[in-house]
Amino acid sequence: MMSDEEREEKELDLTSPEVVTKYKTAADIVNRALQLVISECKPKAKIVDICEKGDSFIREQTGNVYKNVKKKIERGVAFPTCISVNNTVCHFSPLSSDETVMEEGDMLKIDLGCHIDGFIAVVAHTHVLQEGPVTGRAADVIAAANTAAEVALRLVRPGKKNKDVTEAIQKVAASYDCRIVEGVLSHQMKQFVIDGNKVVLSVANPETRVDEAEFEENEVYSIDIVTSTGEGKPKLLDEKQTTIYKRAVDRNYHLKMKASRFIFSEITQKFPIMPFTARALEEKRARLGLVECVNHDLLQPYPVLQEKPGDYIAHIKFTVLLMPNGSDRVTSHPLQDLQPTITTDDPEIKAWLALGTKTKKKGGGKKKKG
Repeated sequence: MMSDEEREEKELDLTSPEVVTKYKTAADIVNRALQLVISECKPKAKIVDICEKGDSFIREQTGNVYKNVKKKIERGVAFPTCISVNNTVCHFSPLSSDETVMEEGDMLKIDLGCHIDGFIAVVAHTHVLQEGPVTGRAADVIAAANTAAEVALRLVRPGKKNKDVTEAIQKVAASYDCRIVEGVLSHQMKQFVIDGNKVVLSVANPETRVDEAEFEENEVYSIDIVTSTGEGKPKLLDEKQTTIYKRAVDRNYHLKMKASRFIFSEITQKFPIMPFTARALEEKRARLGLVECVNHDLLQPYPVLQEKPGDYIAHIKFTVLLMPNGSDRVTSHPLQDLQPTITTDDPEIKAWLALGTKTKKKGGGKKKKG
């Protein structure tokens, strides 16, 4: 028998049925939160109100599961609800005072996540605020992200390498005359770790190097695909728009300002590990205190990035469990009817899409009756 200490030491992964259940429970909540957010998106709706509804739903739903366990487990929002419109790429989750509304025809990127006991499920989805099918370049950029996601799902498998995925998704985007947006990383996820060390680059270039890594059975990944009709090199135009931060666990610094100490102790209590939004802090003093925390690397900011006005950006992110019997994509939402201007006939892309997501097991696969 293992002692409790040994059990604590052993890293929990998908070999534990209980861990799989927690991932799937988190994923179910995430999928329903996404559904709720989409249903609330209407012309003239205030973005912050809908972000708040998404976060509240996650808090409420995660609060309703695993209530009667002996050892209290952490659970809640693992990534705040963001709704980034048109040429805004990501991380738009404004403060309560923000009056930004969505308009008919806007391309909305919805991004959110939750965790149960540190086991994280994330999702991002692109929705155009209109009735009827999506056409033109708007359809191309969403189809590019969706096809890239489908290809990535088939290439994130034991034995394949991270660079295989990077090359493939760029090829898919190019086939729709779109670009994969630079600087977006897909990460391995572990208990309480949303951005693990194994990484898939969106675009390989000389500035960004990552270690070559091979996917392995029983790992979990967040696969993050962002496509653009523009250059795919987004810029930070306004630092004041940044509201999402994550505590850098390994950093220490003696903060000079009282406001910073106040806010950092609140973050340490409420959000010790997961990304959070400044909206959830005592707002009056937050902005001032956050600056010093960021300047001394105590917090990692998630900046709001922009492409050029008129560029379309699509975002699809999903959580995949590399189970022994194959890849299990646990977060997603159906897309609107798309009528792209381009159909991709590339034989290599077709071959990737034809790959199965389940592993063929050797031997007579007779299951014992449960």
